[in-house]
Amino acid sequence: METNYPERHHELQTVLGKMRREIAGPMSGFEHLHKEAVSGGELSGKHKELIALAIAIALRCDDCLAWHVHDAMRAGASRQEILETVSVAVMMGGGPAVVYACHVFDAIEQFEGRDGGLPSASGFLSAGVGRGAA
Repeated sequence: METNYPERHHELQTVLGKMRREIAGPMSGFEHLHKEAVSGGELSGKHKELIALAIAIALRCDDCLAWHVHDAMRAGASRQEILETVSVAVMMGGGPAVVYACHVFDAIEQFEGRDGGLPSASGFLSAGVGRGAA
């Protein structure tokens, strides 16, 4: 069964919002870590999201893939930049990463195919989770 990555991203936002309400302390700490880690510096937020995507592929984390394909695209990453990120992840992750990276193609196409493109909110601090856009 194919994963619906835009739907999964939305589900994660909802569950993370519940977690933020019910375990506010730890989630607030993680939210701050996420915001600071992906904010632009010497590396842009886009490049940091691409790094996170490469790690998600190498670790074979489905939910991380949904999150970071979305956020990389929201940060302005092109299809080609995402695919080059896949190639680095495959180099580092070997055979299992090659097979898992196939999911990235589905995710890109699903997020590109949404009516009107990506939703306006992005990042960990998006709708239902935090105080604003990351």
